[in-house]
Amino acid sequence: MKLFKRILIVLLSVFTILLLLVYFSTFHPSDLESVQVKCEEGAPSLESSEPIKVLSWNVQYFAGRNRVFWYDVPDETGPDTGPSKEEIKSTLKKVASVILERDPDFVLFQEVDDGAKKTYSENQSERIMPLLSDRYPCQTEAFYWKAGFVPHPKIMGSVGMKLTIFSKYKILSATRHQLPTPPADPITKQLQLKRAILEASIDVKDKKPLILLNTHLDAFSMGTDTMQRQVAFIENLLDKLDSEKLEWILAGDFNLLPPGFSRKQLHPNGAFFYSDDEEIAPLFKKWDSTASVEELNGPNREKFYTHVPNDPQIAKPDRTIDYIFYSKGITKKEYLVLREGEASESSDHLPLEAVFSLESR
Repeated sequence: MKLFKRILIVLLSVFTILLLLVYFSTFHPSDLESVQVKCEEGAPSLESSEPIKVLSWNVQYFAGRNRVFWYDVPDETGPDTGPSKEEIKSTLKKVASVILERDPDFVLFQEVDDGAKKTYSENQSERIMPLLSDRYPCQTEAFYWKAGFVPHPKIMGSVGMKLTIFSKYKILSATRHQLPTPPADPITKQLQLKRAILEASIDVKDKKPLILLNTHLDAFSMGTDTMQRQVAFIENLLDKLDSEKLEWILAGDFNLLPPGFSRKQLHPNGAFFYSDDEEIAPLFKKWDSTASVEELNGPNREKFYTHVPNDPQIAKPDRTIDYIFYSKGITKKEYLVLREGEASESSDHLPLEAVFSLESR
């Protein structure tokens, strides 16, 4: 009995030490916190009478299109764990070329690495900014994955991933909203992604600020209610902004199929990652999307596909999982998914571009 107690004490001590090591090497954001804004002196305010162009893009940590990563197939047997330095350099140039050509007022990126072993511990925001010809005097960002060491056999090192917003116009403030996380054991909970919404308040002349919201919802939460909880969180946030009579634009990678789009339309490897619950439906019911449910399920739905799976059994755009929603006081002028050239060569997601007017409908 004494030996058993000693073994138990040793095991508990080891577990406690392990838990403390994990805790102090991982990221513990508050539910709501202010984040840094970098703005050059003299950054202009937005003119409410001018059209504004927004570009949203999951850039897949600038890895390009030549890899099948371990998580890209359901059994996690993808051969690759990260891109080469040459691939990152090439993709940074391609993404910057698209941005310079399309010349959006606001750029919302998802999956930007910072301090991750697989991308050589580089801050990818700092790498791309010099390629954008000083067009964006303001920027803000928020981490949603950060740890000194993740002991997954395909990672075995540091991770760092963030949302970023680049702006031609003055950002007054920025806030990180913590989204609900998937259920997990105490250690996994510390190491997993802590997905978020990055909110930026844009200065508008003679009007209330315009609110930009950038997000990336969970990707591997099958069998849980995580997606319902994350969408409900977004719904509550948008309701609050509406009650404050603030105009807003929400964009990002939602990792959810459109309402009415059956996952049976997908290759089984793609269908594996989704449920039949239409979790995103509450957002479509209450607010406008740049592509309607009818368009996303209609005869021309392929032009709205945003995801190009790395899985070699698919390897072509086959679904829409990225969206832009906007408040009722904003008018959509144009919307397209950029499907050609460097836009199609840079990521497993295609960039979304929308032009809006802040003038009343």
